Amino acid sequence: MAYMMPNERLKWLTLCAAVAVLATVSSTLAANPPDADQKGPVFLKEPTNRIDFSNSTGAEIECKSSGNPMPEIIWVRSDGTAVGDVPGLRQISSDGKLVFPPFRAEDYRQEVHAQVYACLARNQFGSIISRDVHVRAVVKQFFESQVYDEYVIKGNAAIFKCQTPSFVADHIDITDWIDTEGGVYTKNITDGKYLVLPSGELHIREVGPEDGYKSYQCRTKHRLTGETRLSATKGRLVITEPVSSTAPKVPPLQSRPLIVAGHSSISILCPAQGYPAPGFRWYKFIEGTTRKQAVVLNDRVKQVSGTLIIKDAVVEDSGKYLCVVNNSVGGESVETVLTVTAPLSAKIDPPTQTIDFGRPAVFTCQYTGNPIKTVSWMKDGKAIGHSEPVLRIESVKKEDKGMYQCFVRNDQESAEASAELKLGGRFDPPVIRQAFQEETMEPGPSVFLKCVAGGNPTPEISWELDGKKIANNDRYQVGQYVTVNGDVVSYLNITSVHANDGGLYKCIAKSKVGVAEHSAKLNVYGLPYIRQMEKKAIVAGETLIVTCPVAGYPIDSIVWERDNRPLPINRKQKVFPNGTLIIENVERNSDQATYTCVAKNQEGYSARGSLEVQVMVPPKLAPLPNNSPLYVGDYYQVTCAVVHGDAPFNITWYYNGQPAGQLPGVSILMHGRRSSSLNIESVQGGHAGNYTCMGANGAGHTIAETKLSVKVPPRWILEPTDKAFAQGSDAKVECKADGFPKPQVTWKKAVGDTPGEYKDLKKSDNIRVEEGTLHIDNIQKTNEGYYLCEAINGIGSGLSAVIMVSVQAPPEFTEKLRNQTARRGEPAVLQCEAKGEKPIGILWNMNNMRLDPKNDNRYTIREEILSAGVMSSLSIKRTERSDSALFTCVATNAFGSDDASINMIVQEVPEMPYALKVLDKSGRSVQLSWAQPYDGNSPLNRYIIEFKRSRASWDEIDRVMVPGHTTEAQVQKLSPATTYNIRIVAENEIGSSQSSEAVTIITAEEAPSGKPQNIKVDPVNQTTLRVMWKPPPRSDWNGEILGYYVGYKLSNTNSSYIFETINFITEEGKEHSLELNNLRVYTQYSVVIQAFNKIGAGPLSDEEKQFTAEGTPSQPPSDTACTTLTSQTIRVSWVSPPLESANGVIKTYKVVYAPSEEWYDETKRHYKKTASSDTVLHGLKKYTNYTMQVLATTAGGDGVRSVPIHCQTEPDVPEAPTDVKALVMGNAAILVSWRPPAQPNGIITQYTVYSKAEGAETETKTQKVPHYQMSFEATELEKNKPYEFWVTASTTIGEGQQSKSIVAMPSDQVPAKIASFDDTFTATFKEDAKMPCLAVGAPQPEITWKIKGVDFSANDRMRLLPDGSLLIKSVNRQDAGDYSCHAENSIAKDSITHKLIVLAPPQSPHVTLSATTTDALTVRLKPHEGDTAPLHGYTLHYKPEFGEWETAEVSVESQKHNIENLLCGSRYQVYATGFNNIGAGEASDILNTRTKGQKPKLPEKPRFIEVSSNSVSLHFKAWKDGGCPMSHFVVESKKRDQLEWNQISNNVKPDNNYVVLDLEPATWYNLRITAHNSAGFTVAEYDFATLTVTGGTIAPLDDGTGHGNVHARIPLPAWMPEWLDLNFMVPLIATVVVVAVGICVVCVALSRRRADDMRGGQKDVYYDVVYNQTMGPGATLDKRRPDLRDELGYIAPPNRKLPPVPGSNYNTCDRIKRGRGGLRSNHSTWDPRRNPNLYEELKAPPVPMHGIGNHYGHAHGAPECQYRHPGMEDEICPYATFHLLGFREEMDPTKAMNFQTFPHQNGHTPVPGHAGTMLPPGHPGHVHSRSGSQSMPRANRYQRKNSQGGQSSIYTPAPEYDDPANCAEEDQYRRYTRVNSQGGSLYSGPGPEYDDPANCAPEEDQYGSQYGGPYGQPYDHYGSRGSMGRRSIGSARNPGNGSPEPPPPPPRNHDMSNSSFNDSKESNEISEAECDRDHGPRGNYGAVKRSPQPKDQRTTEEMRKLIERNEAGPKQLQLQQTNGAGFTAYDTMAV
Repeated sequence: MAYMMPNERLKWLTLCAAVAVLATVSSTLAANPPDADQKGPVFLKEPTNRIDFSNSTGAEIECKSSGNPMPEIIWVRSDGTAVGDVPGLRQISSDGKLVFPPFRAEDYRQEVHAQVYACLARNQFGSIISRDVHVRAVVKQFFESQVYDEYVIKGNAAIFKCQTPSFVADHIDITDWIDTEGGVYTKNITDGKYLVLPSGELHIREVGPEDGYKSYQCRTKHRLTGETRLSATKGRLVITEPVSSTAPKVPPLQSRPLIVAGHSSISILCPAQGYPAPGFRWYKFIEGTTRKQAVVLNDRVKQVSGTLIIKDAVVEDSGKYLCVVNNSVGGESVETVLTVTAPLSAKIDPPTQTIDFGRPAVFTCQYTGNPIKTVSWMKDGKAIGHSEPVLRIESVKKEDKGMYQCFVRNDQESAEASAELKLGGRFDPPVIRQAFQEETMEPGPSVFLKCVAGGNPTPEISWELDGKKIANNDRYQVGQYVTVNGDVVSYLNITSVHANDGGLYKCIAKSKVGVAEHSAKLNVYGLPYIRQMEKKAIVAGETLIVTCPVAGYPIDSIVWERDNRPLPINRKQKVFPNGTLIIENVERNSDQATYTCVAKNQEGYSARGSLEVQVMVPPKLAPLPNNSPLYVGDYYQVTCAVVHGDAPFNITWYYNGQPAGQLPGVSILMHGRRSSSLNIESVQGGHAGNYTCMGANGAGHTIAETKLSVKVPPRWILEPTDKAFAQGSDAKVECKADGFPKPQVTWKKAVGDTPGEYKDLKKSDNIRVEEGTLHIDNIQKTNEGYYLCEAINGIGSGLSAVIMVSVQAPPEFTEKLRNQTARRGEPAVLQCEAKGEKPIGILWNMNNMRLDPKNDNRYTIREEILSAGVMSSLSIKRTERSDSALFTCVATNAFGSDDASINMIVQEVPEMPYALKVLDKSGRSVQLSWAQPYDGNSPLNRYIIEFKRSRASWDEIDRVMVPGHTTEAQVQKLSPATTYNIRIVAENEIGSSQSSEAVTIITAEEAPSGKPQNIKVDPVNQTTLRVMWKPPPRSDWNGEILGYYVGYKLSNTNSSYIFETINFITEEGKEHSLELNNLRVYTQYSVVIQAFNKIGAGPLSDEEKQFTAEGTPSQPPSDTACTTLTSQTIRVSWVSPPLESANGVIKTYKVVYAPSEEWYDETKRHYKKTASSDTVLHGLKKYTNYTMQVLATTAGGDGVRSVPIHCQTEPDVPEAPTDVKALVMGNAAILVSWRPPAQPNGIITQYTVYSKAEGAETETKTQKVPHYQMSFEATELEKNKPYEFWVTASTTIGEGQQSKSIVAMPSDQVPAKIASFDDTFTATFKEDAKMPCLAVGAPQPEITWKIKGVDFSANDRMRLLPDGSLLIKSVNRQDAGDYSCHAENSIAKDSITHKLIVLAPPQSPHVTLSATTTDALTVRLKPHEGDTAPLHGYTLHYKPEFGEWETAEVSVESQKHNIENLLCGSRYQVYATGFNNIGAGEASDILNTRTKGQKPKLPEKPRFIEVSSNSVSLHFKAWKDGGCPMSHFVVESKKRDQLEWNQISNNVKPDNNYVVLDLEPATWYNLRITAHNSAGFTVAEYDFATLTVTGGTIAPLDDGTGHGNVHARIPLPAWMPEWLDLNFMVPLIATVVVVAVGICVVCVALSRRRADDMRGGQKDVYYDVVYNQTMGPGATLDKRRPDLRDELGYIAPPNRKLPPVPGSNYNTCDRIKRGRGGLRSNHSTWDPRRNPNLYEELKAPPVPMHGIGNHYGHAHGAPECQYRHPGMEDEICPYATFHLLGFREEMDPTKAMNFQTFPHQNGHTPVPGHAGTMLPPGHPGHVHSRSGSQSMPRANRYQRKNSQGGQSSIYTPAPEYDDPANCAEEDQYRRYTRVNSQGGSLYSGPGPEYDDPANCAPEEDQYGSQYGGPYGQPYDHYGSRGSMGRRSIGSARNPGNGSPEPPPPPPRNHDMSNSSFNDSKESNEISEAECDRDHGPRGNYGAVKRSPQPKDQRTTEEMRKLIERNEAGPKQLQLQQTNGAGFTAYDTMAV
């Protein structure tokens, strides 16, 4: 509610309802004056006028007051009603706060949340009400601000407005404006082209064409919620180029007064536009007048274009402002009323006053603020209708005491002040303190009645009896006196009381401040008595109340009678038992009478008294007539008559409230007693008015009124006359007339110079008519002329007067100042026209100096007399630059003078701009600045910036136009990375300047702006897409393209792209390509490409979509079912696999089927294709159980097969027996034998043998034979008679086909024959087998057997049974083969051959590693080639190094299997067994491998350690986790000279920084960090020095060489060679001795080696497992390639007996030992002359050393490398391993590397590798950082066991370790081997990396992270394995004596089938590798027993020096690896 309407304010005035209880004051309060400290309520904290709040925040309104007693706080609405709680929306707290909790938008209630409240405070002394509290809750709702386009004429100012919705406009502030070029304009900017006005508009002055290119947005902020947002739309300037001149136009404005708060800023707009751009002048009207004066501009009041801006507005700025707009075409003006508000405040003086009774009281309301609309007063919350600032109470009464408030209000706010009026000490109303009581008595004694009253002033006491005052007489005496305490004691004495004295006695205490009374009855026993009643007069219409004055006691009844009739006799009469009579609405006719009161007692005695009632009637007048208006001189009479009432009457007349008889010309006449008339003989104007007749009598009076109107023609009061005024003064001409009706006075001006024709005056700024007076402000000559004043009221013709207004004008120039331009060298004429009273003289000045044409003949002056003045012309023949001056013409006449100035501007072309320089540049723009040249007195219209490419000519230029007012500009649309020449030209209206000097710039590079071209995406396979593209156009490179980002994602998803980076191919036009791997099968991918350069990436190409190749279905068909149809057909049905698993388009289905017994033989399976979901299999075997699977086929291949189902075909009649024999057994018997049918087609129930004598017509005989019998002896045959035999088989279906017929003839001679048939027998492994050989013959034939061609001799397992059969017990695989039985007698011999097939469990399958990840292994399974029985599946066994075995079943079809959920970076053992229908087979070799991930990697010291004077900060984020997440760190520290470590913390979290505190300044410390993850732990030691107290560093400890090594060396004389140092010589000599002993041990061992490795027969499969990966001729790598370190994915060669390869310069072991190698230092692998201090503290990464190619470090154990290979002088020996040593803690651990070189590039030089990594020479002894290290030697870790006569060494894994802390490290040694129970040599299981072909790929952490980071991350053992550990790359893979080692895996994409290695197993030649082989136990993998004797240990420093002097020869190096007196190999680590 903006302001309160009057009727609403009246609501406040009705607050009496809320405080009515306070309006009366009890009498006890008056009797007991309040204490001095008691006071009425006063506000301590009054709520503000306006409370706005958001529904999300709520609000609390506090109201506090003080008073004594403490006031009560009540909240009320504007209508005075009290406010209660509304649950959840409004509450009143216990402390009086009005609380509005936060609420939901839908709970908004207007009567609660948009209401006017007030706080009312009250106590017993009064009430006060607070100012109005306008509460408004704002519900957060969506809104948008809008900025609309603005249309503006070029050169004018434009104003953008931010349009906000009305419902939030009151709460929105416009904070700033933003344009599309990034410009931000805030209210802080007070100058410039862009200005944000205080009211939020954006003001843009002097709009030019360039301003039309930008659009603008406003930013708003919500004051309640703080939310900021940009406008939803952007506005832009629509600039109009003017075609012709236009007068200023002002758009129609809502003439809304501006109201602003004081001390804020205000902008008053004057939005006029015109062409030429108009000028603006502001005026302010003088308050209360029509005069105006120019606004004075200063720092506080500024004018920007047409806008007036007032800062820190004050109330005095309020008023009406006028904006006058003019240009050469016309003018316009705009009025604006400004009100500057000041906060309202009020104060009442005095705030408290105490006034005595009857004294005056004055309250003055003193208020401030602006504006003040109303002033009102309230008392105790009730309006008292007073609106003046001063409240005066003339005479204070009791009811005037209380709280008074003054309210001041305007439309926006209100304020109040309160004051208290207290009553003075004499304000105690009378009070009866003691009084008589009702009394009953007998007549006779005297009666004494007493009344005591108090009060201030002292009251008077009077007495009444039955309402009649008692006066003193002989019996009644009244007396009184005043007591000492001020009370009045009054008494009434009645002497000798009679019965007639009874009645109602009353004592009345009265003072001027009040009345108090007391009454009681006095009852005197006696007869009834009624005292005399006086006549009662009453006015008709009133109510009569009378009580009968009865005495006597007791009285039984009191009745009233009239005319002997007891009352009441009508409705108006009421009678009461106490004797009171009431008659309502008394009338004379019915109620004027005599009334009798009758009192009776019980005895029947009565008394009567009469009362005469007289009813008086007041007068009633007849209404007076209202006449129509009279003219002057008319006669007027009006009569007033009393038509009703009691005489006598008094009639009087009044005129306008005054007695009419005194009015001239008026006479009053009486007509009888009841009528009077008023007469006017000649009506005049003064008689007009109101006439009143009043009639009165004793009962009252009444009046009647009428009005007399008189028509009076106008008459002059003040007639105008001619006037003359000085020009510029304010003229005033009065013209006043009188008349009735009041005449209207108008002024007109004559047309032309003579009177006659007049026209109305136009309302203008300076001419107005007020109450008949003509005002002409600032009168000018144009106002001169004749004026007519007319007064007309419709009576008569009216009055008129013509006057002449003349203006006495001094000379005047209409144009005070103007500019005139002329081109240099051309003539010019300057003219001045002066108007005014002639004669006028004109003089010319030039720059305030008198101009005399005589002094310069270029000037000529002429004058011309005009009708209104004089024209003077100054001519200049030829203008010069000096003529640019101010010319002034001065005109003078008798009335004054005036001057006008002409600013002469001689214009010419500008000079050329200079100081052109580049401020800023980017890829496509350059920011220029220059100095503004001389503009030639013509404003620079523009600058033209010309630019071109450096190679172009200035004829081929581009231009940029820049406005002339600026000296900075930006040239855009340049090309990045391009050279440009730039110059600038200035231009004005006259012409263009010369070009400035050119500057040359090169634009910056930018991200490419073009998209890659010719993008093609083709599928490679099911998971790979090949992307090919060409670079963007060369012009879009914007620099040099470094590469491309190729992004891909699943099509039709909202996921973000996954990007890969491809380097740029520099070849011109070369096509780039990238293969995207690991994609989903048959899935559409979207591919985008963007080029990038060093600045950034260019735009994304358009999406290219492509599907990957179809894959195979990942799920089988479901619901497979089969149904047998016939004995040879089965129907198979299925349901298609789910669509999402098809991975392509299913083309056909395949049904795989075979008899169940042949199911596991792949060759026996049949396939049928079909496109439908069922099929019928035909041509099946009868009565056969079939197994079937169904699979779906796509273009990608066959999918997953369904679960096998089984159906059996129906039985049928069998086929014929396969073969039949008829053997003669004698002259009457023939033995018929047969073989069962090949296809029995069911269960054979019997055989039928048919026999028939040949040639005879005899019948065929049949003989049924049981199904288990395969022979039949036919007897009773005739000798020498041929018989024909055949056989059939029968099933339940019937008899089958007959076999072939065979003829035999009984005979006496029985040759040896075998009845059994050749057959194939299948035996199960470990079961018995029997092969029959049933023979006949006479004599009895001898039966012999041959097994595999060898005569059978019985043994424990095989024996001949009596029936000739051969029994084999416990069949094994070797029993399989051919068995022939021979039967021979003297007549003949016969033989059969059986084939025995042994069905055994599978032999050990091949298990190879396919891939590894951090938590999974992928193994490839392949069955053994020698398996005869079909394999059914595999069981995969795996376990972590320190865990339990787990198993997984793998189907026979699965070539690969994933083992998932493994530990990161942990070693695993894996082996597999196969199983078939016989059972589980042998286990495969154990595959030792590990998941990816390593122990934590060491950080760079500077990144990890930050040292201060008394603490060190550890940045654990610098550690690399090796692929396995970190778990925690252990931190230990000690001073460098201490031995014991102090543990600081054992559980530091990896992502935190840690500070070690309480260190001493300037002290060396050692720090040991142990980092743990699931792969193990890494220990790092650092030494550091704390800073000094002042922050300085201390000097490093000197080690003799100046490198700060803490191990001091014994200084030697300068002449002694360094190698004589005892620290070096002693270990060297000891090493020589140890090496010599080691050689002896090697030679002895070699001589005892067995010539033949017993591993033979089926064990050869072991070799195949290992050697199936070899390196072919094309498999080597060029080690000069820069990416060599990324490809070092090779391991040591197999230590095999290999013959020399011709032409390979093969070095045998003997050759090396004899010559030690033709060492040439300039080509040796280790150059001892290079950098002897290499192992000292290194400050920079090592550089490649001469002779070792791209590798750093030393050659370890590769003595054969020290020869010179012809034509390969820069080569490093094949398979040499290098180990970089000597790193101190400060070095970057990522630089520590082990290297292994590769085979020679011809591929045929597999030089055997070294025997392992020796102890690193030169390793700093003080650095013992370890990855899970052990620092003490650990001897006898592995045991050697000899069995089988020393022919085979059987190795078992090391026992479990006793040191849990070393568990992690021991995984480096665990190698599991197979123990052969049958002799032969043992094959050690390959090392973990052997079996990992995936390690060939350049993925992270290949081969144990030998190569990582830029040079390779630290080897994960790096010296932590208690000796040589894992030998660089291949060290851990070197098995013991005779154990073959696999060759290195081939490089990527290498054909593994191409092997050039000699696979000879039994060569007796000794390879070099065998020479140098570690003769420790196999399976040790490089773990070397440590000698417990310290004397046998050699320090690393000694070893380093030995190597430097080439004194540690090959033997010595080898001996370090033997199990003899080996050296203690310290753990090594580079930090």
